[in-house]
Amino acid sequence: MRAAPTILHLDMDAFFAAAEQAAKPSLRGKPVVVGGIGPRGVVATASYEARAFGVHSAMATAQARRLCPNAAYLAPRFTLYREVSEVVMRLLGELSPLVEPLSLDEAFVDLEAGGVEPSSAAVRAVGERLRRDIRQATGLSGSVGLAGSKMLAKIASEQAKPDGLAVIEPGTELELLAPMSVRAIPGVGPATAETLRRAGLTTVGETAEAGEAELVRLLGKAHGAGLYALATARDNRPVVAERDAKSVSVEDTFEEDLTDRTRVELELARLADRCVQRLRAAGRSGRTVVIKVRSYDFSTLTRSETLRGPTDDLGVVREAAGRLLDGVDTTAGVRLLGVGVTGLADYTQEDLFAQAAATAEAAADAEKPPAAEAEEEPTADGAAGTAGRGPRRWLPGLDIRHAEYGTGWIQGSGVGRVTVRFEQPWSGPGRVRTFAVDDPALEPGEPLPLIRAAWEQPPEPATSSGPATSSGPATSSRPANPSEPTEPSEPEPAVGPGARPDGQPLAGGVSG
Repeated sequence: MRAAPTILHLDMDAFFAAAEQAAKPSLRGKPVVVGGIGPRGVVATASYEARAFGVHSAMATAQARRLCPNAAYLAPRFTLYREVSEVVMRLLGELSPLVEPLSLDEAFVDLEAGGVEPSSAAVRAVGERLRRDIRQATGLSGSVGLAGSKMLAKIASEQAKPDGLAVIEPGTELELLAPMSVRAIPGVGPATAETLRRAGLTTVGETAEAGEAELVRLLGKAHGAGLYALATARDNRPVVAERDAKSVSVEDTFEEDLTDRTRVELELARLADRCVQRLRAAGRSGRTVVIKVRSYDFSTLTRSETLRGPTDDLGVVREAAGRLLDGVDTTAGVRLLGVGVTGLADYTQEDLFAQAAATAEAAADAEKPPAAEAEEEPTADGAAGTAGRGPRRWLPGLDIRHAEYGTGWIQGSGVGRVTVRFEQPWSGPGRVRTFAVDDPALEPGEPLPLIRAAWEQPPEPATSSGPATSSGPATSSRPANPSEPTEPSEPEPAVGPGARPDGQPLAGGVSG
């Protein structure tokens, strides 16, 4: 525990949703929910406008739709979020060499290691400057907490939300913590909280008063002693610049339970492919393959197999996952599948048997007659479609480009149609148009920067075929000025947002 509040915690405000509002002028000031948009999807982030209706992260999307039916439900665009995150992390890196990212939108910074004067006034000035720099560079807001420990800095940033800064002065920690729920302490989840509740301990103050011996009796030596230290504001955890990943994994939740064994095996092989791609992208290998199978009744089991050495070989991972699946009964229906690799290393021990098997398989394939073109997997841009699958599938919220109308985003799709709103982060709310899903003029687009660089040329003057734009950059995700004019040269299409020609809503469309 430090004598000065030199540990900074940054948490971007409703990051995914705020980025979508900044990118889509028509959604500013409106409820936005980012996450899985299918009937089994889960909310990743909800804007503050959606939170007012009770929507929150980790909630089932189906429940969120009942609470806030008029929100915009969008598929995530991780390419954009990573780009913005890189900008934010660079700004943090200018403050100190010790930056500990926790996720794309959250990090600890050791300001003392960066040479900042250990005084409340000095760290507050650094925090305010950081918030200004983030807004100027990204158009988004972040909340900053400053304290003498990581736990308290995170609590301070929560108190500062949204778009604020809070400093916990040395000497005030116990008074601040005492009335808080015990769940505010890191490492206290539902099970631990329930154990403490049965013992009559629901607040941090009550937990501290119970004493270390009682907590050890209730929770065991390691957990009890650690909890007592945090409850009494003793947190000496350092800010660690590099957090070594312990595993790489991917998983999918299916809209309908998989009961066909062949389909389950194919999906598992596809997930193994994605897992290995991530493993190689990280320059790592691993020696333990893990599969996760969740049944129709939400019961979940995992199986693992440890290899002779670390590998990033697709054939090895796929075969190991297949062997693990052999011992799992899937006849009742599979809701979720996952494949992961743990025991990561920076080198690969080649599996000669797998190489031999792969060589034999390739030789056998060469003798087979040419097969029909395989189906493409849905890509990150949400446009899936090939000769085998027919028309492309466009997911709400993703980027799209039209040969005539330019860049926009998918507002909804269904019954063979896709509704697109043509607007950019620096424009006013754009026009809505509807096309056939297989319109050859449509193609997946790339995310536009939220802030247009000063050296970029202003857009072409508005014409009757596209939305009017303004030359000024968007500086926040706040609501656009309702009095801002839009192009009057062409009447609004009869088909509204997220609707098809007969006026019925499209699947996945947004309203409001």
